[in-house]
Amino acid sequence: MLKLRALKETEWAGDVAQWWHALSHMQNPSFDPQHWEEETRKASSPYLFEVSSFVHSMMTERLLCADLYLGAAVQRWRSEGRVAAWLHVPILQSHLIAPAASLGFHFHHAESDSSTLTLWLGEGPSRLPGYATHQVGVAGAVFDDSTRKVLVVQDRNKLKNMWKFPGGLSEPGEDIGDTAVREVFEETGVKSEFRSLLSIRQQHRHPGAFGKSDMYLICRLQPCSFTINFCQQECLTCEWMDLENLARTKNTTPITSRVARLLLYGHREGFDKIDLSMEELPAVYTGLFYKLYHRELPESYTATAGTDE
Repeated sequence: MLKLRALKETEWAGDVAQWWHALSHMQNPSFDPQHWEEETRKASSPYLFEVSSFVHSMMTERLLCADLYLGAAVQRWRSEGRVAAWLHVPILQSHLIAPAASLGFHFHHAESDSSTLTLWLGEGPSRLPGYATHQVGVAGAVFDDSTRKVLVVQDRNKLKNMWKFPGGLSEPGEDIGDTAVREVFEETGVKSEFRSLLSIRQQHRHPGAFGKSDMYLICRLQPCSFTINFCQQECLTCEWMDLENLARTKNTTPITSRVARLLLYGHREGFDKIDLSMEELPAVYTGLFYKLYHRELPESYTATAGTDE
């Protein structure tokens, strides 16, 4: 379903008008976009339109009509002081992108079944926010405190088969602790529980992220099982390795070596010195929550007025 949105100040227009009614007028060779524009003004909100279906046999005519409609709409939005327009195009209606591009629309982002274009109507450079520019990878450092061993793997498809913590990309809407637990189990067959966040790596122009930025987080996990049944497609080998050996070996990645030493320090001096614990807090948006990771606060500071005492 094609959607158009025109933005005034920082608010979206609210109501929806059916564009298919307008298309019945557009199919007429005598279609007058100015006359149609006056008709749409009678709708409760002329800024959000939906297309329920397109007839492919009328593709050329509809493209011309779409161009006329968009042109008239953009002109009206400018005169009304609108600052931006958003165009959501389903993949099966991608033929509408060319008419939009001819009017100055640019790609903002694309999903598997649609793309979204924007047109800045305000003064000066566009102030619209960009789309997501980072991917998030999460690894799990499963450490058995009683044996001082940590779970490590070697990837099958890497140029260098070095020891590392099992992990992978986080799914949309998935908490990082859940990603770490899931990836560890998928790669090694070992069940575990989230304990803390240990480190965050930020890398720009990452080759594995299509040149975008990459966030790589390592979590401390506690094992709930110990039998290894690693994924043959992803891993070359997997084992429980002595933590001190992992910290000393040269056959590992720099980040794995650094986090191994961090774990060693936490094991000797107390994990409270290295852990970033998680707490769920209510967001400013009604009904939503977020996860906050930080060093544990003394109880006297956890209350709202704790810093005033």
